Amino acid sequence: MSDLIVLGFDHIDDAAKVLTECRALQKEYLLDMEDAVVVTRDANGKAHLHQSINLEKAGASWGLFSGGLWGALVGLLCLNPLAGFVIGSAVGAGAGALAGKMSDYGIDDGFITKLSDTIPPNTSALFVLVRKSQPDKVLADLQQFKGHARILQTSLSPEAEARLKVALGDTSTPAQPVA
Repeated sequence: MSDLIVLGFDHIDDAAKVLTECRALQKEYLLDMEDAVVVTRDANGKAHLHQSINLEKAGASWGLFSGGLWGALVGLLCLNPLAGFVIGSAVGAGAGALAGKMSDYGIDDGFITKLSDTIPPNTSALFVLVRKSQPDKVLADLQQFKGHARILQTSLSPEAEARLKVALGDTSTPAQPVA
C-alpha cells in the first residue's frame, strides 16, 4: 500500500527542489514514487499544479502509434496503406490525448486542488505518493532541507511521521491524517 506525504514550503521553488532530490533518490533505488505533484501559489493567489506524469502526452503518443498501425492495416484492405496510416495516426493521437486528459492517475486531483487552496500566496507544496522506500537513507538525505518544509498531511504511521518531522525540523502541530 502506498503512503501519501504532503509537504508545505515557504518559498515558491522549494517544492520543485525537493522533488528533484526525490527523483535522484529514485534513481538510486532508495525511493519508489508512484506519483508526485508540485503545487505553487503565485502572488495573486492562483494555484498551479505541475504533474510529474503528463497523461495527455502519454495518451497522444500511444494513440499515434496504435492509430497508425491500425490505420495502415485498414488502408491495406482499401489498397491505400499510406492514407490509412496518416488518418489512423491523427485520429489515434487525438483520441489518446483526450483520454489522457480525462483520466486521473495516482493522487486524486480533487484532493490536490482542495488542499492547495489552503496554502498561502508565494509558497509551494509537494504531494508525493510513495510505494516503498529505504526510510533511514531517505530521511538522512532529506535533512538537507531541514527547517524549509512542514508536513501538511500524511498517511504514514505516527512513528514514521515523527521521524520525518525530526528529519525536516518541522516544529508545527501534527499533520492531518488522510481520510
